[in-house]
Amino acid sequence: MNTPLPGGRPLGVAAIGYAFMGKAHSTAWRNVASFFDVPAVEQKVLVGRDALAVSEAAAKYGWAESATDWRSVIARDDIDIVDICAPGWMHAEIALEALAAGKHVLVEKPLANTLGEAELMASAAASAREQGVQSMVGFNYRRVPALALARELIAEGRLGTVRHVRAAYLQDWLSDVEAPMSWRLRKETAGSGALGDIASHAIDQVQHLTGQNVTEVTGTLRTFVAERPGPSGLEKVTVDDAAWATLGLTGGVSASVEASRVATGQKNSLKIEIYGSLGSLTFDLENLNELGFLDATLPVREQGFRRILVNEPGHPYVKAWWPQGHVLGWEHTFTHQVRDFLLAVRSGEAPSPSFDDGLQVQRVLAAVEESARNRSMVTEVEEALSRTTILRSVAPVDGFPELADTGST
Repeated sequence: MNTPLPGGRPLGVAAIGYAFMGKAHSTAWRNVASFFDVPAVEQKVLVGRDALAVSEAAAKYGWAESATDWRSVIARDDIDIVDICAPGWMHAEIALEALAAGKHVLVEKPLANTLGEAELMASAAASAREQGVQSMVGFNYRRVPALALARELIAEGRLGTVRHVRAAYLQDWLSDVEAPMSWRLRKETAGSGALGDIASHAIDQVQHLTGQNVTEVTGTLRTFVAERPGPSGLEKVTVDDAAWATLGLTGGVSASVEASRVATGQKNSLKIEIYGSLGSLTFDLENLNELGFLDATLPVREQGFRRILVNEPGHPYVKAWWPQGHVLGWEHTFTHQVRDFLLAVRSGEAPSPSFDDGLQVQRVLAAVEESARNRSMVTEVEEALSRTTILRSVAPVDGFPELADTGST
């Protein structure tokens, strides 16, 4: 049901970025009201640098119109929500302007390319929230029903005291040394490589599932392919291909995180294991409807991981979809994300993950980089924060024609 807010006018939505993440978010905006009772929305405008390409994408994805100037779109009175699906180097500039204009903001992860930018965004979001303006960062895997169930089981004490967590996010799209150069491989546009792109998801899950924040890290970063073919010949890769980190958390949990975009044969594998004193949980994104659960309170002769198919009406989000046993997919996480964001806009309650949550992840990413620079020295998260004082200038839109290649996994 698509229910209007007081005043009757649907919320006007503008999405900035129209390729990978723009497509995923557009699907969510198009479908959310068909399955959930949310405030009424209209897909007003899709924004991108290439006028022809964004016009074609807008028609395909259900947007009423397209535009190439995001600033003029933010200034429009009929735009209430700005959904930022552009590359990370644009997040801060767009989000700060949108919040200042009184628009609710949803922004893809990671929150920003630098810790300084993330700090500015979190501060602006806090001020805007006092005026009733909401903001959320898009860690969409929080909306996988199996992972939402895992968090519930942990919060209920079914695992007892959580002792340690293993998380590995592995992809292989850069395994080929001939894979071309792109904005994702330049530090000035991407901020970091596998660390910010996919390890950020793993770090968010470690903190979200355990309810604890990371306080110290040791980190290692590697770039296996130093140069990639670009339009004018070989270009230097200035971000990491893979990252490893061990994490210490506020409640005593220890965690390990691994991320790679050169893990040959791994397409989009996020594996998470949580081990507690009374039980354990396992999850694999490539089987995202399933959660493995071991109940260690049973007699040893009865113990063993059991497969929970997370497709029952009592499971998180599932009741809105299909009859029991009919599986959901990766794209549903974005619909759940938009649903939760819209409910926060309607209720006035702060959505989660907030920009503060995004800032906390950014602090961990900065600490991993700091540790890696110092040969994997143990680095406290707040120490990394205090050493990061310079805010990088945001590059002008015209400087990077790859804007159409938007978003991250």
